[in-house]
Amino acid sequence: MSKHYFATAGKSAVGMVRAGNEDSAMTSNYLVAVADGMGGHTAGEVASKIAVRAIAAIAKSIRNKDLTKEERDELLVNSIAQIDLALAQSVDDNPSLAGMGTTLSALFLHDGEIALLHIGDSRIYRLRGNTFEQLTTDHTVIQDLLDQGAITHAEIATHPQRSVLTQVLMGEGRHLPGLTTLEIKADDRFLLCSDGLTGVLSDKEIKTILKGKGRGTAVDALIEAAHLNGAPDNVTVIVADLLENDIQEPESYLGAAK
Repeated sequence: MSKHYFATAGKSAVGMVRAGNEDSAMTSNYLVAVADGMGGHTAGEVASKIAVRAIAAIAKSIRNKDLTKEERDELLVNSIAQIDLALAQSVDDNPSLAGMGTTLSALFLHDGEIALLHIGDSRIYRLRGNTFEQLTTDHTVIQDLLDQGAITHAEIATHPQRSVLTQVLMGEGRHLPGLTTLEIKADDRFLLCSDGLTGVLSDKEIKTILKGKGRGTAVDALIEAAHLNGAPDNVTVIVADLLENDIQEPESYLGAAK
């Protein structure tokens, strides 16, 4: 079986309105992750950093064990509960962090397949040839209403609940993360991003920018396009190309996770 790895590029930008960056992200040749924190003062930064640093440690631990797919997936799902507990402990230690929370979306390349872990509204897309597909489902009130046929896509921009999450890590023990397994296909391109990108660019616009560019160029162009559209939120973008063979790419942390 051929080995595969993620070749990555990523950036996290404050945007045009926010005073600080509450997004966190990390890249490596086997794990890519994005977390979008929320909360007053620096609380969002703390939450997203905890999530990204924790999933990185858990993925590294899994790689050092001889596990079945079922055992691996159980550990990944349980990692969400561990991160949630870590957030709760942080609030206990520092009550000023009360109300903080974070999304988390990650791809973990392990044992010949890709595990996708997701909670919140940060997104993961896949570009395969000319097919651009959103692999995650937003855990939002808006998405629930769309699924029910209660609203149309045209109504999203003005809906009063457009930013309300139904699933998020807040240290409260109420979460049902999505975990799916993806087949490996060399030359697939993945995009992980916070809603600071998808809130100002359509999927069609993102695909146009993403296709046919080098990883670093695509990341820069997506960040620039978000800024040109006002960038009212932090913008974090990771482009990960799935390539054959295996190299050692050092871990890199972005945004608040640095």
